[in-house]
Parts: sequence; structure tokens; C-alpha cells
Amino acid sequence: MISDRYKPLPQTPVCRNGCFVLGSLNPSSYIKVDSPALEVMTDLARIPPATVESGDSFDQANQAMILRGVRLLLVTEKGGRVAGVVTARDLLGEKPVRVANARGVRRDELEVRDVMTPLDQMEAMDMADVLAARVGHVIATLEQCGRQHAIVFEKDAADGRQTLRGIFSASQIARQLGVDLTTHEVARTFAEIEAAFAGV
Repeated sequence: MISDRYKPLPQTPVCRNGCFVLGSLNPSSYIKVDSPALEVMTDLARIPPATVESGDSFDQANQAMILRGVRLLLVTEKGGRVAGVVTARDLLGEKPVRVANARGVRRDELEVRDVMTPLDQMEAMDMADVLAARVGHVIATLEQCGRQHAIVFEKDAADGRQTLRGIFSASQIARQLGVDLTTHEVARTFAEIEAAFAGV
């Protein structure tokens, strides 16, 4: 049993004067455009990535998104190699209908691999650059690419192997900045971020 190996931590009564919310729990007063970029990156060294296999169905992918509370999944193949990414828009938007019509099949016959964005078509950042970057740099990069997400690679100095280290999400950045998003459209996302920080 876990209680045989670990002793419970001591507990203390809450102060009578009350307990207050830490500033870091209020994103709008904590994350700024000049904050370190790492503060808005999903660090895959600390948080297990949300994944789906390339041969999985749309329903399986959609359920994985719901369970993890995300709108993007890494698409993996056997051996753990990352093949690409798939977003909620890829699954629920017009893309599946176009692909199904082009192939002469039903939408429910498609697999994740049919609508994912292959890794070689993804914009990627180097972890070395991210370490020195600010949130504003990430926003500018995503805006230039015209995408909601970007991935971050880390290169092994010994063998040059690339490892997926992090993910940036425009909607997540907006939430951490305290921008109220009413849509997931890329142009609107960046317009709202810009408007919120005009004059900063």
C-alpha cells in the first residue's frame, strides 16, 4: 500500500483572515506579451502528449480530445514516431467531406491519417530559440504562419535526433493572456489578441 511507503503531510487550519487567490491563478495579471515564451508552451517533458494513432477513426480521435480537454492530437505510428497532427477542425469541419467526396467513400470510412496535417508540412520552432523568446514572438510566428498551433523540437547534441518537446496553441495563449475568444477562427484569434494589447 502507498501509505506504507509515504507518510501523509502535516495539515494546518486555514487562517481566520481568509485565503486569497495567488496572482499566477489570474492569467490576465500574470502572463504578458513580454513574458517568457515557455510560460505559454505545453511542455511535453512535463505533460504527457495527447495522441491518437494514424489508423484510428474520427470517433476515436474525437473521444481522445474530449477526454484530454484538447483540440489538437499528435498522430503517431508504430514505434512512437510522430506522423503529424490532427485538430478538431480537421475532424469536424469541411475537410473530411472534401476528402471523402474526392475518394468516393463515406465520411465514416475515413481514418485520422486522411485528414491530419503531416509533420513535414508543420511549422516548427527550435527549443533553443524558444528559450530566449517572449510570448509576443510566438504570437507573431503563429500569425505569420496563419495557423492555430506550432510545434517545438529539441535536437540531441550527440546524434542530432529531433524530439518533439512542446506545442504552442493560439487559443491557449489567448486564454493565458486573458483574451476572451468567441471563435476558433485563426484571423479572429489574432485580431482579438492584437486588440487586447493595442497600446501595450
